[in-house]
Amino acid sequence: MKALFSAIALAAAVALVPASVGAQEQTAKKVLSGQPATLHNAKTESQARRDCQQQYRGARESKSALRIKMKECVREGMQGN
Repeated sequence: MKALFSAIALAAAVALVPASVGAQEQTAKKVLSGQPATLHNAKTESQARRDCQQQYRGARESKSALRIKMKECVREGMQGN
């Protein structure tokens, strides 16, 4: 009896998996089918880092403070802000 119940449960699980995968694929296609949002004035990481290094060159602050400001500056440059 236990084996029969396990076999039925396994068959039901196998039958339901492809249906849910197909639904996930359809949802993903709908979500990803549109055009990506454009980021005006967005830079690559290396471009943003170079600009931020020029901006903070000669700053008289601690290394940790500059590191925090550089991370924020690079992030903003990559987002186009």
